[in-house]
Amino acid sequence: MLDEKSRRVFSSKALNYFDELTKNMSYTKTAQMLGITQPALTQQIKKIERVVGAPLFYSVGKKIYLTDAGTSLLKATHQMFDLINNVTDQIQQASSEKSGTISIGLLSTAESVVIEDFIVEYNRINPNVVIDLNLLTRKELWDSIQNNRIDLAIMYLPDRNIKSWKIYKSKKIISDNIMLIHNNEKFSKRKSVCYKDATQKPWATYLKSYYFSELLQERYRDALVDLPKVIARFSSPYQLLKFTQESDDVYTVLPLSFCIAHESMFKLYQTPLEPAISSDLSFVYREDKEKIPRIQEFLNEWDNFLDKMSYIDRLKSSR
Repeated sequence: MLDEKSRRVFSSKALNYFDELTKNMSYTKTAQMLGITQPALTQQIKKIERVVGAPLFYSVGKKIYLTDAGTSLLKATHQMFDLINNVTDQIQQASSEKSGTISIGLLSTAESVVIEDFIVEYNRINPNVVIDLNLLTRKELWDSIQNNRIDLAIMYLPDRNIKSWKIYKSKKIISDNIMLIHNNEKFSKRKSVCYKDATQKPWATYLKSYYFSELLQERYRDALVDLPKVIARFSSPYQLLKFTQESDDVYTVLPLSFCIAHESMFKLYQTPLEPAISSDLSFVYREDKEKIPRIQEFLNEWDNFLDKMSYIDRLKSSR
């Protein structure tokens, strides 16, 4: 049995550090992501190793790998996290549908206007339910769902970063097409623009790790077409539109939902790509979340909200 000092080594923070290191397999990258120094991360791992009496990682060149002990501890860590998540869900399931907090993670690049409008209306119906809306990156969203820090994620699917759907469910919100934003009058008269023609001019794009950047790379690769020359990268659709409109002969791509909601901002043409590139904006959540009364009520009210006026019509009305 572990003494008190050893038990403190296995704090939730220490195990979270260990878990994140197993995902990245890089001390430098993990420390940056956690917002700590590399020596602090190394020290935390060494403390755990001293308690378990075995190394958790071994290195080959510059790469690190899990030892057998590390694999065993990782399995136990995930079992513990799952147990805590399940207990939390059970406690929440016993709570009222008319009170408490619903924590939502929204992909930072997704158009948010309809979600924001719904939260306003939902608050009128359920004033005692607090809504926490967090703008998160794709990785932050998935980590937050796994670790039960948010109840609902709003993100694009499919997403190859999601390895297993065993305990998760999704609820589609809308299919969102990618639009080429350009100043080519000939393109504007077409129903669509092929991948190759779209690369005639340099592009401004989302950051490399962002969902749409990876999706575009995948579709271009599958079509055996060279990717466009990229001259700037941004994290926000507003930044992309501003840069493209204020530059000479630069193209970009943006979700149709953003184009509809902010039509008055556009000075450039919008044309779909061919073959079409489409993703489903969806709610994603652990399947047990549906049993929590206030979350069940929230999703039901969302359906009622869209029954009164469609998602697209609400985007148009926000102009």
